Amino acid sequence: MCGICGFTGEVIDRDKVIKNMTDVITHRGPDSDGVFMDDYIAMGFRRLSIIDLDAGHQPIYNEDKTLVLTFNGEIYNYKELRKVLIAKGHKFYTDTDSEVLIHGFEEWREDLLLKLRGMFGFAIYNTKDKSVFVARDFFGIKPMHYTMIDGEFVYASEIKSILEHPKFVKRFNKRALDTYLSYQYAVPPETFFEGVFCLMPGHYLWYKDGEVETTRYWEARFNPNDEMTEEEAVDSIEKVFENSVNAHKIADVEVGCFLSSGVDSSYVSTYFADQKTFTVGFDFGEHYNEISWAKGLSEKIGVEHHTHLISSEEFWDAVPTVQYHMDQPLADPSCIALYFVSRLASEYVKVVLSGEGADELFGGYTCYNEPRVFKIYQTIVPHCIRKAIRAVCKKLPDIKGRDYLIRATDPLEERYIGNAFMYDYKEKRELLKDPNLASRPQDYAKKYYYRCRRYDDVTKMQYLDINMWMVGDILLKADRMSMANSLELRVPFLDKEVFKVASTLPTKLRCNRHNTKYAMRKAAVRHMPEATAEKEKLGFPVPTRVWLRDEKYYNVVKTKFKGATAEKFFNTDILIRWLDEHYSNKEDNSRKVWTIYVFLVWYDIYFNEDNEKVEKPVNHLDELRAIAEARQEKKLNEFGEAIMTEAEKLDKDYDAPNFGIDKSAKKAEKEQAEEKEPVKAEKPAEDNVAEEVKAEEKAEEKPEEVKAEEPEIKKEAEPEEVKTEDEPVIEEEEPQETEQAEEEPKAEKYVNISNPEDTEVYEEPKKPSTPQEELEMAIEGIEKRSKYLDEPNVISDEAIDEIVKSIKFFDDED
Repeated sequence: MCGICGFTGEVIDRDKVIKNMTDVITHRGPDSDGVFMDDYIAMGFRRLSIIDLDAGHQPIYNEDKTLVLTFNGEIYNYKELRKVLIAKGHKFYTDTDSEVLIHGFEEWREDLLLKLRGMFGFAIYNTKDKSVFVARDFFGIKPMHYTMIDGEFVYASEIKSILEHPKFVKRFNKRALDTYLSYQYAVPPETFFEGVFCLMPGHYLWYKDGEVETTRYWEARFNPNDEMTEEEAVDSIEKVFENSVNAHKIADVEVGCFLSSGVDSSYVSTYFADQKTFTVGFDFGEHYNEISWAKGLSEKIGVEHHTHLISSEEFWDAVPTVQYHMDQPLADPSCIALYFVSRLASEYVKVVLSGEGADELFGGYTCYNEPRVFKIYQTIVPHCIRKAIRAVCKKLPDIKGRDYLIRATDPLEERYIGNAFMYDYKEKRELLKDPNLASRPQDYAKKYYYRCRRYDDVTKMQYLDINMWMVGDILLKADRMSMANSLELRVPFLDKEVFKVASTLPTKLRCNRHNTKYAMRKAAVRHMPEATAEKEKLGFPVPTRVWLRDEKYYNVVKTKFKGATAEKFFNTDILIRWLDEHYSNKEDNSRKVWTIYVFLVWYDIYFNEDNEKVEKPVNHLDELRAIAEARQEKKLNEFGEAIMTEAEKLDKDYDAPNFGIDKSAKKAEKEQAEEKEPVKAEKPAEDNVAEEVKAEEKAEEKPEEVKAEEPEIKKEAEPEEVKTEDEPVIEEEEPQETEQAEEEPKAEKYVNISNPEDTEVYEEPKKPSTPQEELEMAIEGIEKRSKYLDEPNVISDEAIDEIVKSIKFFDDED
């Protein structure tokens, strides 16, 4: 896995420009770099060495050096292709897959692409005719972006690299905001940067004589074989998937695997005996924490399992860092969880396998049941009557069955634009300061529906998700979050050979009344417990709706909603209303609120009016962790020096860890204060020692009193049990301390943890005034929460448990 970039044409200090473009994507390849330059083009490369560690440096050339290649990705059938090319007379000087590309292109030109099995984004420069050929893999696993500047061509794996080009003028693309508000991502090929495009999956482009021409060379087409039996389907899936996993494990470094509670990653992990798997979760109950499920499976299949529990502070502190690495805002909160599991894995391995793509290929999303569920209603009730019923339902409270009647009104092409549908046309016009920016989200899906117009509704949904949702969300976050941690992520489900099998499955073996991904689950159950193989689809649940009802994070978001960026684009009174409704438990607006918040965070990073250059946000928790590690390992004796050294590794210009204070002097002051502390106790040190001994003896005599941890208030009261009448000074001081402790919450200020330097005091959020009101609001919210579950009109046990936990119960005395 690597990062590539380049540009044609003349600029001042070309070597410095290509270095800057390359350095900004160092996280994609920290092992080495490479540059090719002539009078026409500059090509940059960053390498994460996986295959042929010593000789795989790039750029790489053909025999006479008339072709120059920079390549990001992996080719899994490169050994077979290498043999064919050697037989045709080509000479190789490395054992890398990248050299197969350069000789293969020399032999077959564009036809090379259909011979490849892998993930890739690469550029080939012809020194003779000055042409540039750029290609992207079949599904879009690896990224590729490009733009034109005064007739010259600029390309890169990540957009932030293009921003380093001195002639590129950064302009905000308002059309991307329109699509983002509906889809939660910018619908490709457009990006949030005017004039910058992503090369679509299954496409290549030629740049010649100042012109760019793109061509589609592959498309995911379904050809169901209705005669296929269940046993034939299951056998085919098992065979091709095992072959794919083994191919994706090819590397000269150790390969690990992500593992959740779902069938997709679990199926992959069953081929990883005696190797490493990685899981993260949140400390909000089983619904948000898959660690126990993953641990159980890891014990059964015999893998070394590593886990990390993401704290609330970690999550929110990482939001700016994640959005920086994404290049464009992505309102899928699971991308932050993916960032943490990638960071965990990167501590042990360089390559991981993951389960992305299984739902799109094998029919795994719960919403794929809708065509079957809606069929009876749509058959019996005419469309004109369904529309009238929908109009009435929209005015009703959010009761059970309401969403069903609304969604079942329209045909698939009108109601389904993908897995995420945040804001419709009417809501966008109400929200945006410039309502003319709003467009019908269905318009962006039209061309894909047209291409698959002969498919049944379930297959149409799969086709749409493969071309939109998977490209704009699933694979984008998989690449960016893994590469942010210099980790190569491979996806064995998104393999050309696996798709050949998946495309032939009849619809009834993909999604039926028994389950989604029906045939794939039957193949998986041969390798794992049935409970795991048949487990309901969860996605990657993140407790954003819980956090947005917490005072601290409510205020973090509210500050953003009142800021200058929000005022620039949105009617902020509407944003505040949605946030307050969610906080007070009247509505579950968490997804809409999160979508806007993420955009605002991203915009302030990439379009900061005070700083034209895009700077990577400082992750304060990462700093503290680095400092703690420095102290633990005793790298330096002086605490202050340890802080500065570790902080400078993160950012040589960043001075926040010291906060302008000499830490060494601070330490000396602290030590002097500690020496004076016994004086404050107003009693001899011998008495202190004696009392400590007595307390220890008393604790040994009554061990049952210290078995369970007591609340802090009780701990403060404990000294009263050992007080004597001759200690009046202590008796006078402790009530004061308790009284002060009680007063502290009243004086607490609501702060923005994303920016510790923010000194603004925020308003206290609205809360229920009585326990009875809190109970009424909680009961009222039960039905409203159900619409965000996988089964839209069913209240799950998790939803009820979450409500019950939020209610304060009182005993008889209260």
